[in-house]
Amino acid sequence: METPKLNSLYQQLILEHYRSPRNKGELEDGTVEVHLNNPVCGDEIRLQLRIEDDHIADAKFVGQGCSISQAAVSMMTSLLKGASLAEADGVAARFTDMMHGDEDAAKDKSLGDLRALAGVSKFPVRIKCALLGFEALQKALKESHAGETH
Repeated sequence: METPKLNSLYQQLILEHYRSPRNKGELEDGTVEVHLNNPVCGDEIRLQLRIEDDHIADAKFVGQGCSISQAAVSMMTSLLKGASLAEADGVAARFTDMMHGDEDAAKDKSLGDLRALAGVSKFPVRIKCALLGFEALQKALKESHAGETH
């Protein structure tokens, strides 16, 4: 169980990413783009990646929705810049594990700021919010492997 002080810090970090999202905007020279939404709550994300030599050279998003969905994609894009496609896929898998209650994943320092969202796993109705950006990422990675661009 996390201490109230740590929970408070995590809440502040989530709100900081929501109020001042990193990498929000259009990516002019993207190589893959995926648009996903959650019709249940209205969260929406359009993820754009520029992939060069099997690495994510740049990542941006445009979206709207709750603090959890928007903070998660802000944190995710910050972590992905410069990552190999395999590393990005690993981050998506590890974050998904964390959202499904894996306590080891919640302690994995490779997730960086994303660990602040570990508490979301206790609220099943909000898990889809946190995973929306990662679903877009996984779809983008599949499309990039298939040589598709959108």
